[in-house]
Amino acid sequence: MQVAQIFRHPLKAHGEEELRDVTLHEGQSMPFDRIWAVAHEAAKVSPGAWAPCANFSRAAKVPTLMAIRAAFDQDSDMLTLSHPERPELCFDPDSEEARYLEWIAPLMPSDRAQPMGIVRLDKRGFTDSPYPCVSLCNSASLREVEAQLGQPLARARWRSNFWIDGLAPWQEFDLLGREISIGDTLLRIRDRIRRCLATAANPETGKRDADTLGTLNSTWNHQDFGIYAEVIRSGTVARGDKIKVH
Repeated sequence: MQVAQIFRHPLKAHGEEELRDVTLHEGQSMPFDRIWAVAHEAAKVSPGAWAPCANFSRAAKVPTLMAIRAAFDQDSDMLTLSHPERPELCFDPDSEEARYLEWIAPLMPSDRAQPMGIVRLDKRGFTDSPYPCVSLCNSASLREVEAQLGQPLARARWRSNFWIDGLAPWQEFDLLGREISIGDTLLRIRDRIRRCLATAANPETGKRDADTLGTLNSTWNHQDFGIYAEVIRSGTVARGDKIKVH
């Protein structure tokens, strides 16, 4: 097994960017992964506290968000968002949320809770799990889903941190409760990832064009894809790193 690709998602549900390597820290999520999220008008959030995904703008409810691309500059704290229907936006999420709200407004359907502001949660991040984690997906499992659907599926649909090569289809679920090392990093596999309607949307168009959930349920009797892992020893992970199961 080896690491094929690495991604982070600075603003939850608003695009991803690929990395060559990343340093993980014990007890934390991936650095700058989902450290910001967009709270909507019906949200119940507290400053500095984790909250479930239902409190935030997300592609499960607004599929056009899937077509957003993101790039974060750690030196300047500037986040750049792009979308096929909007001009590029480069802004500071901590101090320029008004510019973001103006930019996103044309993409938001009127029958959904409207975005109200950007919240931040360092180290922990607004992951969908109630504990700090990173997510891993299996390239072979994706090929199985593609074969059932009869169409290719961009990896961006799944919003994973790590894509893994070298496993058999669905073998990632056999890792639950095990520990894996990648370089000098040690992870403990905690849970399967239950998927939502966000995966039905095409990241190029922001339109739903694949029955991902129906295919998972009808073919494999579940709607899980990928696994969550906790970082239990800090270290650096790079593309191509070998993975060892303990």
